[in-house]
Amino acid sequence: MITDPEGTVLAMFVAFCRIGACFMVLPGFSSARIPVMFRLLMSAAVSLAILPMLWDTIYPRVSGGDYAYIHLVLGETLVGTMYGLIARLYVLGLQFAGSAISMSIGFNSPGAPDVIEDTPENQLTNMISFGGLLLLFMMDFHHVILRALIDSYGLMPLGTFPDVQKMLITLTDTLSATFLLMLRLASPFIIFGLMFNFSIGLINKLAPQIPIYFISTPYLLMGGLFLLYFSIAALVRQFAENFFRIFLG
Repeated sequence: MITDPEGTVLAMFVAFCRIGACFMVLPGFSSARIPVMFRLLMSAAVSLAILPMLWDTIYPRVSGGDYAYIHLVLGETLVGTMYGLIARLYVLGLQFAGSAISMSIGFNSPGAPDVIEDTPENQLTNMISFGGLLLLFMMDFHHVILRALIDSYGLMPLGTFPDVQKMLITLTDTLSATFLLMLRLASPFIIFGLMFNFSIGLINKLAPQIPIYFISTPYLLMGGLFLLYFSIAALVRQFAENFFRIFLG
């Protein structure tokens, strides 16, 4: 029997603010292909499933009544959003790497509907980003994020407003580490594109009357796809393996 309905409901809502905010921006779960109502209900279900493990941490802090609702809700939402954004920025980095690869090998086809989001994207970028996200799900990355959310109640206690400066530093460090990693993953294709275009430029200087662009583009695309064939498995594997290092670091 519930002896404190108000405190129980508030404890559920406070857990939903942190966990639900994370799931609403988490890659894969926040996809435009998933209806908003389904995402909302899924976030509520996960919050209710985790609440018993956090009951002794949340309920004593919200049952006293000496807190501000807006202050509590805003702080919990910011913490959950930060954890979700770390993972989302990392996945967006793979989309950036896919765009860099597409431009480097001359795969400049018109944008098609994205598999994950509702923005038009190159087919090669779609394949790389979807493959990386699928591999993250196969490695249960969402379990790691749930574990981090549960541990976050010890790092960022309930009722204390989070340090916004530290949150921004965390996000900028994530962006920096993600950019360097994605640049390293795309570097073979960038180097290949630079070397190929430099060589073609020299040939064009020697024979300016030849329409070198129409002759060189098929070879650039063929060489780039050939390089992608041998390296895409290592690319998505390193992307998935480094997620835990960046997210938990």
